[in-house]
Amino acid sequence: MAINRIAFYHLETLFWIARLGTFAAAAARLNTTQPAISARVRELESHLGTALFRREGRSMALTPAGRELVRESEPLWARFQGVLMGCADASGARGVVRVGAGEIAAAICLPGFVTGLTRDLPNVSLEIDIALTVDLIQQLASGRADMIFGAGRVAHPMLRTLPIGAVDLVWLASPDMAASIPERAPVWSLSDASPLYRVVKEALAASRLADSPVNLCNNVRTMIDIVVQGGGIGAFPAPMVGEHVDSGRLAPVPHMPSLPQIEFHVAVRAAESDPLVLAIFDRASGLRI
Repeated sequence: MAINRIAFYHLETLFWIARLGTFAAAAARLNTTQPAISARVRELESHLGTALFRREGRSMALTPAGRELVRESEPLWARFQGVLMGCADASGARGVVRVGAGEIAAAICLPGFVTGLTRDLPNVSLEIDIALTVDLIQQLASGRADMIFGAGRVAHPMLRTLPIGAVDLVWLASPDMAASIPERAPVWSLSDASPLYRVVKEALAASRLADSPVNLCNNVRTMIDIVVQGGGIGAFPAPMVGEHVDSGRLAPVPHMPSLPQIEFHVAVRAAESDPLVLAIFDRASGLRI
């Protein structure tokens, strides 16, 4: 067995295929080509004298030998990376980090966070995906994201989460509609997979608009535009509508039940061992919304 021919990039390739499930995804994560990934796997399997992956549909699954190699060597790899990062200037860190965020979290905390991150880690590339929190949780658990900013409770046995604050929700409408709310005013909310939907439904049930239709939209900014035009009322995060209220385009809706705050969390996989991802997660956990 030619152990002396096994390079660190062989193990790194193994870990990312195991985490992401396909050679193509590992190639994208490691900024190389799929043929290069395939060649690395063939080299590693040749050196070890055993198969490490088997194809299952479109994905690659670890063989028993592959699972054992990942389990035994990944902690060593993580410690080695940690040593290298500790010896090097943090600003020289390199890699591609995939960050997911809900639209509200993205609007409130991402611009400043990303600006500071790209300034301090100029060689790190970010891939940002905006989606509903429920989808982001699945992306993170499956390895398709490295870190997420989510609204509401981010609960999953495979994830580690930390709170980063909360925002107020306010009932708003156009000034004309706020002055004279019809009995069945259209109400706007994010989709029923969003924590905002549950909050809106519970508050409506205790209001004079309990029989009003609830319209769904997957984009907060679009809902704000609709309500500004007199298309109904909505419960919006205060930081996203401050300018509209100050300018008079939106007005508070009177006699509506108060709304609870929406909490925000940042999360990584509980088993995350990449020092760069953990360093960015530690930085994100210091945010206060």
